[in-house]
Amino acid sequence: MSDPTTPLGDWPEATDPLAPIPSGRGGPQRIPRPEGAALGGSPPWTALSRDLRRPSVDDVLGALRRRGEPSIVGDVALEARDSAVMCLLYEEDGEAHVVLTRRSPTMRHHAHEVAFPGGRKDPEDADLWATAVREAEEEVSLDASTIERVGSLDSFVTVGSRTLVTPFVAITDRRPNLQAAPAEVESVRHVSLSELLLDEVWREEIWPMRHFGRPRAITFFELEGDTVWGATGAMLRQLLAIATGTDDAIAGGPG
Repeated sequence: MSDPTTPLGDWPEATDPLAPIPSGRGGPQRIPRPEGAALGGSPPWTALSRDLRRPSVDDVLGALRRRGEPSIVGDVALEARDSAVMCLLYEEDGEAHVVLTRRSPTMRHHAHEVAFPGGRKDPEDADLWATAVREAEEEVSLDASTIERVGSLDSFVTVGSRTLVTPFVAITDRRPNLQAAPAEVESVRHVSLSELLLDEVWREEIWPMRHFGRPRAITFFELEGDTVWGATGAMLRQLLAIATGTDDAIAGGPG
């Protein structure tokens, strides 16, 4: 699933990043940065040492349990469409890893963008968890019998498409054997949470949103060969803040 935001044709032309990207990081994603965008702040976990930025799966699960019930961020319009994504975690070398996908370059919207497996709810889906599972099966051939649902992050309404996205968190006991469906997914990425927590990977920008009414904080993670941003960046930001026990208030809500 692409980040379910405004179709690219409705955004301004792509512009250069507001801060230098470290050599080897960043990808081919088109970032339609609006006029008036400005650099934001440091990551919520900026005060943590490197040792505290290597969460295990158990660390994430414990933090999710302590957090309590997720909420809905933003106003849900009557015409809002339901969708779900799967944040799949597994442990390798004592560290939690997350599964991401890179969208096919042939897709009409959001080509090359990095996202969680997921998509819009179909009428035959029993519930939104069923949507997330079905989409993961279709996009990356995930074997649903090997995963366990353990929680969810906050649901939120995206900026442009008015889609209500519910991110489910699931775990599996080993690195999953996944295969990208070429029509939708160019590649599957396995990323450790410790990499996402590096200072040099993080960037926040504050974007004016005339159609939304107030500026929004847009979170970027500059991986080796890819840029994660938009809705997926916002969901990862929340997951990492929960995992590290750091307070975080995103200006204006998720991107």
